[in-house]
This record gives sequence, structure tokens and C-alpha cells, in this order.
Amino acid sequence: MHIPVLLEEAVDLLLGSGGRLFVDCTVGLGGHTRRILEKNPQAFVIGIDRDPFALEKAEENLREFEGRFSLYKANYSDLDLVLKEEAVEAVDGFLFDLGMSMLQLKSPRGFSFQRDEPLDMRMDPEEKLTAFDVVNKYSEKDLERILREYGEERRAKAIAKAIVLQRSKKPIETTGELVDVVLSVVKRTGRIHPATKVFQAIRIEVNKELEHLKIALWKVPRYLRKGGRLVVISFHSLEDRIVKNFFKEHASQFKILTKKPITPSREEVMRNPASRSAKLRAVRKL
Repeated sequence: MHIPVLLEEAVDLLLGSGGRLFVDCTVGLGGHTRRILEKNPQAFVIGIDRDPFALEKAEENLREFEGRFSLYKANYSDLDLVLKEEAVEAVDGFLFDLGMSMLQLKSPRGFSFQRDEPLDMRMDPEEKLTAFDVVNKYSEKDLERILREYGEERRAKAIAKAIVLQRSKKPIETTGELVDVVLSVVKRTGRIHPATKVFQAIRIEVNKELEHLKIALWKVPRYLRKGGRLVVISFHSLEDRIVKNFFKEHASQFKILTKKPITPSREEVMRNPASRSAKLRAVRKL
């Protein structure tokens, strides 16, 4: 069961434009889209997701709103192509929820270090690059860079060296094998598992998440109506920094609606621990 993060806060900000046409750029299982359609009976939502398994579930979960939404298998960096397909030139709001869904974390695609699965980590199974390729084919220098930049991992150099040493004996094929390599370098001491940042970094590299986010945000102003809202929920500092910098760079086009990012309440974190790192930022187009 996936619980949408900052559901009411995100939807209320998005619907504050008073409009009717919205784009859920990360529709996932349809949680935010469902709430938009419930709260605004006049709303129509264009949902985008690169994960075909998530889209199947979203279709099921939104069935009662048939005729008020359309779903597209696409990367949100191609939102312009989706809007062209819909013959839409302007929308009232864009929503990005950049978190992983429970469906993805529990699917046998190697996103979680808590189970032993093949190293994959592709959100879109049609993409070619896998976590196996990154772990077994990238140079030690590139592995170190990815772990440091995308995982903000202090032991990046030592972990990269250990990965290269282990794969010289035999390919690292599963999440469990990768976790063992990490634990050979970083011993578990606190609440956060030593492999957390490593898996985050490799997942970001496999799916080119930060590059696609930058492209998508850059395309938003062209399609956002005057008074329209852009709402983004991020889950780690790299994403949040990109969003924050984008808002600053486009200060002449937007009014910031969240002087400080909105974070989950204590009650929401207790109910859904996965929400604890979420930050919501929103702007209105001038």
C-alpha cells in the first residue's frame, strides 16, 4: 500500500490556481491525481509515469473517474511531447512527486537493499542501462564520482575500490552481493543502513533522475498559464537543491508560495515513516 506524501498540502496548493487542467508528472499509483479529482469535480488530470507497472495500478485506482484523466507512459522530461499529443498548449498546474513508490520498492527490481534480488533498478524496464552495468562496468573513478555526487557518501573512494576488487573475482549480480561489499568497508553502527546512500546513487545514475528533473522543470514555464502553480515534492538534498535553484533562476516569472519548504507533520511521519525526508516547494506563475 503506497501512501501519498504531503497529499493535502500538495493538492491544496495546486488547486489554488482555480484552474481545471493539471499535469501529474509522476502519477505513480494515482494517489495525488485521485485527490485532485475528488476535491475539484471540474478537474481533468494528465498523468505521466515511466513505470508501466505503476500506470497499470493507476488505471485501476482511478477507474471511477473515467473520462476525467488520461495516462501516458513517458518520462516527465518529455512532458512537452505528452501535451502535444493531448493538443494542449497551456495548463493550470504541474505536480512532481519525486519519491519512490512502495510498488517499486517491493517489486523484484533491486531497488531495496533489504532483499536479495538481481541488480536492475530501472524505473522503465525498456531502458538499457541497469544497476548491474553500473556496478560491474563503470570505472573505479566513475563509481567514486557517482557515490560521492549522487549518494553524498563520505566513504565513496573506499567503496568504489572494494566494488572493483570484488568484481575482478566474479561479477556482482545481486543486491545482496552489493550490500556485502559495502558492509566490508562500512560497518553498521546507527539507524541508517550503510548501503542506503550507495543504492540511492546507483538508482539515480541508472534512471538519470537529476538530468531529467532539470529538463522537465526547464520546460514547465512555457506551458504554465498565468496564475498557474508548480508544486514539487523532493526527498533528498540533491533534488531539493535543483528545485530551489530553478525557482531562484526564474524569479522574474514566479512568485514563491513556500518561503520555507513544507515538511510532513509529526503525525504523518509516524503514520508513514517514508515521508520523513520530504520537502514541498511551490510557486505561482506571474
